Amino acid sequence: MVVAFLQLRAASKLSGRINASTMMLSRLLGFLVLASAIGLGSAGYRADSVAAAQSDSPTGAAADVLSRTNALPSWNDGPAKKELLYFLWRVTREGGPDFVPADARIAVFDNDGTLWSEQPMYVQAAFAIDRVKTLASQHPDWKNRQPFKGVLEDDMKAVAASGDRELLEVITATHAGITAQEFEHIVTDWIATARHPKTGRPYTDMVYQPMVELLQYLRANSFKTFIVTGGGVDFVRPWAENTYGIPPEQVVGSSGKTKFELRSGRPVLMRLPEVEFVDDKESKPTGIHRFIGRRPILAFGNSDGDLEMLQWTAGGTGARFIGLVHHTDPVREVAYDRRSPIGRLDTALDQATARGWTVVSMKDDWRTVFPR
Repeated sequence: MVVAFLQLRAASKLSGRINASTMMLSRLLGFLVLASAIGLGSAGYRADSVAAAQSDSPTGAAADVLSRTNALPSWNDGPAKKELLYFLWRVTREGGPDFVPADARIAVFDNDGTLWSEQPMYVQAAFAIDRVKTLASQHPDWKNRQPFKGVLEDDMKAVAASGDRELLEVITATHAGITAQEFEHIVTDWIATARHPKTGRPYTDMVYQPMVELLQYLRANSFKTFIVTGGGVDFVRPWAENTYGIPPEQVVGSSGKTKFELRSGRPVLMRLPEVEFVDDKESKPTGIHRFIGRRPILAFGNSDGDLEMLQWTAGGTGARFIGLVHHTDPVREVAYDRRSPIGRLDTALDQATARGWTVVSMKDDWRTVFPR
């Protein structure tokens, strides 16, 4: 995300169309990286149960699957859904040429903009801003010191005018200097009460229902599902299992350094204001290799920050599925891609067309966007 942030800042200078508020949020995100589920519809359905598919073609196999089950009910019965079902049929059909053993069925997903909404700001940016306001009474000097003063007065122009060092202070003040357990409790409490600025719904209600269904469907077919996000790993882990069914150990993200200490004889991990790993762009494949240890056979993203992860997944042998969530629905969500300062989708969209990856149109391929 740091790399993506720098690109966004450069793009804003060229376009001249990004206002100070949006620029502040993009810059703040760059520093942030430093520091229930519904049923499958047809009970017990598994893709590898389609032993009687009439042909090995996408049309034949997928049509047979669709005729037998209402899997992925929030997806329209278009090309994207058929390609997904056909892929799963191929890799789970024992004895088939593309069969993949269960222990190698790894699926990775970006989070922001892929599994939940990232507009009008990244959720972790909203968290940091709220933390400044929560902690302000303990820091009276913030009323006269930028960028804290700007945050407290909702003066985004003043915040945007602050330098990188000053913005880093916001992350240090809100993310570091406490134990890992304390930070987890803070995130858990915040995510339970915070609301999306436009819809008024909890952020955990701003997840994409079709993607939640896909995660469940994959796990029903012996896939391990991982989040690979540029956001903070310690910000995502506290709520990912309840929201997506993905346990903490299957979340890969950006991280700051921690230090083991004994406090009154009690072992704790202290969060330090230092970078350990930034999980964005070319670092996403590195993170997958480091923390997962297997190359995925399925990957989903939504922005140029996910391109290298998609390329890495596609570069393996055997059957592969590469998907992009394309935000094309201005009515039910937000329409954005090439010029957006948040979740910019430009080069990756061109690559998807050139390489034959599956581009999922939110407007055309999803019957519903958010849980009802």
